[in-house]
Amino acid sequence: MPPKFQLLALLAFAIAMIFLENQIQKLEESRGKLERAIARHEVREIEQRHIQEGAKEALVEEDDLVVIYNRVPKTASTSFTNIAYDLCNKNHYHVLHINTTKNNPVMSLQDQVRFVKNVTLWKEMKPAFYHGHVSFLDFTKFGIKKKPIYINVIRDPIERLVSYYYFLRFGDDYRPGLRRRKQGDKKTFDECVAAGGSDCAPEKLWLQIPFFCGHYSECWNIGSKWALEQAKYNLVNEYMLVGVTEELEDFVMMLEAALPRFFKGATELFRTGKKSHLRKTSEKKPPTKESIARLQQSDIWKMENEFYEFTLEQFQYVRAHAVREKDGELYLLAQNFFYEKIYPKTT
Repeated sequence: MPPKFQLLALLAFAIAMIFLENQIQKLEESRGKLERAIARHEVREIEQRHIQEGAKEALVEEDDLVVIYNRVPKTASTSFTNIAYDLCNKNHYHVLHINTTKNNPVMSLQDQVRFVKNVTLWKEMKPAFYHGHVSFLDFTKFGIKKKPIYINVIRDPIERLVSYYYFLRFGDDYRPGLRRRKQGDKKTFDECVAAGGSDCAPEKLWLQIPFFCGHYSECWNIGSKWALEQAKYNLVNEYMLVGVTEELEDFVMMLEAALPRFFKGATELFRTGKKSHLRKTSEKKPPTKESIARLQQSDIWKMENEFYEFTLEQFQYVRAHAVREKDGELYLLAQNFFYEKIYPKTT
């Protein structure tokens, strides 16, 4: 073959090889893109499954919730509990009343074990809202890792005692026909204080502290400083939220924001529902300044009032970070945090 044709053949071969290499490179790039696309698709599928599984887990977690309201007598507990009853069908949870013999707030050890097992293992009743006149019970003492959510409401101690005094004699408008234990006793609270009666004695103020202190013997020793400190500790560490009777609507609003699984619609129901202020003690007469001053001389009142003021301060602190007031109306603050700088990055 002439040299000229040899050169042309060599050139054509070189061009063909360059073309083939270029095509092979394009195929490699296409394969790489396809592999990356498949990988991204697989990652998205995994992420989607995780999101779906997380949503299912969140629903299961919400459906496993248990709220315990160990209500203190004469703190508007019936008014608040009626809201829970009115919402249970709509929000799909169960309400159960803890009815103890003679309203004894202290359970026997065997009843404590039974109650803890019931609350923890009674899956058919979950999510559940338990309420009753029972002092605080620490579930961790019984080996339970997932504790229930405790909530409560307390009241100015003298106001609570006055309400209870007249309730025992005249009842209320909730069950007006029911005969009360002290029915027929017409003595006013002021007359009782003046006479040094037992039903209005400072010792009768000792109730809210032991309800929060719990099932320890020292909790029920009237005037115990240890009980006061334990009640404060439990309030801060064991209760999700504790409100006060005097600001019950704010308590309901904050619960709706924090636990919508139970309390969605509670604020509107409290404002407009017929049962919100249903239970009112009959024939109740405000005590005189003299009667109040006499009770306030007691160390028991000072301790119960200290606990009340401590609770009120804590509640108002939580509320200040949750709501704002505008034109005389309270409204909940929107979410005030977000996530950023999330690594590793997804492509």
